[in-house]
Formats: sequence, C-alpha cells, structure tokens
Amino acid sequence: MKPDILAAIDVGSNAVRLLIDYVEVEGVAYELKKAAYLRVPIRLGEDVFAHNHVGHAKAQRLIEAMLGFSHLVRAYDVSELRACATSAMRDAVNGHQLVAAIREKTGIGMDIISGQEEADLICAAASQGEATGAGAAVYVDVGGGSTELVVYKDNRIYLHDSFQVGTVRMLSIAAGKNEAVWEMEKERLALSLRDIHRRDAPARVVASGGNINKAHKLLGKKNDEPLPPEEIKELLGRLKPLSIAARMREFGLNGYRADVIVPALEIFLCICRECPSIRNVYVPKIGLADGLIHDMCKKRLAAGTYNQEDPHGR
Repeated sequence: MKPDILAAIDVGSNAVRLLIDYVEVEGVAYELKKAAYLRVPIRLGEDVFAHNHVGHAKAQRLIEAMLGFSHLVRAYDVSELRACATSAMRDAVNGHQLVAAIREKTGIGMDIISGQEEADLICAAASQGEATGAGAAVYVDVGGGSTELVVYKDNRIYLHDSFQVGTVRMLSIAAGKNEAVWEMEKERLALSLRDIHRRDAPARVVASGGNINKAHKLLGKKNDEPLPPEEIKELLGRLKPLSIAARMREFGLNGYRADVIVPALEIFLCICRECPSIRNVYVPKIGLADGLIHDMCKKRLAAGTYNQEDPHGR
C-alpha cells in the first residue's frame, strides 16, 4: 500500500520552500517522514520593502520555481498540496496579481495568509515536539519580512501576533526605507514582550527560521540541545563586525545567509532581553511548511480520510 504523501510550499520574504512528507498513520496518531525539501533563495522582500511591489525579474523567477515545484509534486504523486505566501506578498501591491499568474502558469493555487494564521501554523508544528515542557513557552518565527510570536501555556494559545520586524525588512530600513514603520513595530514588539514577561514569566523560547537553525549549527549544538541567550549574544558579537565576505569565509555562510543572520540574531536577543525570565532557546528546526503539513494531517484525520482499515487513505 502506498503511503500518503503531502506537500507544502512557503513563499516567504527571503526564500521559497517546498516540503514533501510521507504520512504514516496509526489510529488517531500520525508520523511524518521527509521525502524532499527544496529551498530557492528568491528574496521577494528586497523588492517589496523598498518599492512596495515584486519586480518583473523576481516575479519571473518565482513563477519558474513554482513551475519546478509543480513537476516535483506530480512526480511524487502528492495527495494534497497547500501553498501559502507571507509578509512580502501581503505587502506587495501586485501580490494578488502574481498569485493569479502563478495559478495560470503552474496550476498551483496559493493563499496569502495573515500574520496571525502564519503564527498559529508555525506554533502547531512546534508544539508537536518535546521542547515545550511545562509552563509558558514563547514561540517565535523570525522571517524576512515579519516576526510571528505565540504564547502557549497549559495547552492553550494565550497570545498570537505578527510584527513587521524581519531580517530583509531590517536591511531595507538600514538603507533608509520605512524607518517610521520600523520604530513603531519595534516598540509594539517590546511592549508585547514586557507584558508577556509580567504575566507569564516564560522560561524558554521555541524558535524557528533558517537563521536560528544556522546559529544552532554554528554553535555546535546537538539536535535537541537548547541555546542559552548568552551564546547567541557571543555569536552575534563575532559576526556583526565582519563584512559579508568575511562572514562567508570565516563561518562558511552562503551569500543569502551572511547578511540576514545578524538582524535575525538581534531580534532573538531583543526577545530574550525583554523577557529576562527566558533561560533557553530551543530550535526544533521547523517552519511554516511543517505547520501546513501538520494542519493538513489533522484535518484529514478529522474528516475520516484516514482510518484503521486503510490508514493511508488510499
């Protein structure tokens, strides 16, 4: 019997990602095994946060990437696919026009989701792991255009919000774009974090995003080993004074990572500073695509797509 296969596409501000997972179901439980993962470094936010729209060159690259993804999805005989776009496409004046062009040229329908839905999906993926423990946890996803933040306690979501504070957006601000928006969002994030600290005193952050994953690796951590904020601060202190070329040379970073990793670590340290009760940052290496597949699995289980006689829905 063929396993069920689900796929998710995350069209972010810094990259476009395709995740394909095998689904193994037993009763009301399921397990995911990665079949394929592909990341294409198309930085849509570079256009949008400076000029409010996705330019022709990046739009064409995105369509080509989505066309390639559509071939892979068919080759893997995927049962269900969901594609979502986040901060850059939310802000782009031509976002919906580009979604229509992608559907026409590739057959892939795409949703431009809100920051709140993005936060909830990422939190759903993170809460499947062992890093949550007892008490309050702050789930944080730092992307290219926004930071999604969820407070999860006693199996309940207490707060979820999205802030226009992201790595590519910060690089755009450094170039003199949208400084007023940045200052407002930075203060709103700080106030929200202070309130979280007063109310819940969370002891840990569950973090996602390519930059914190890379920091976890650079610091030589094992898969389930947390990062103390002091070590993130020490790594930032080593990276920040270096040029992009020096970061690539001395830390083995790719060009698409060497610039954005510094603002990402600054955001994570801001969170730890405003919530001084935080002692550890857990890095389960999940993202929006994982959340989309978990969401599809849960909905398929609820709908009876999977059952004990035919656990793979085939």
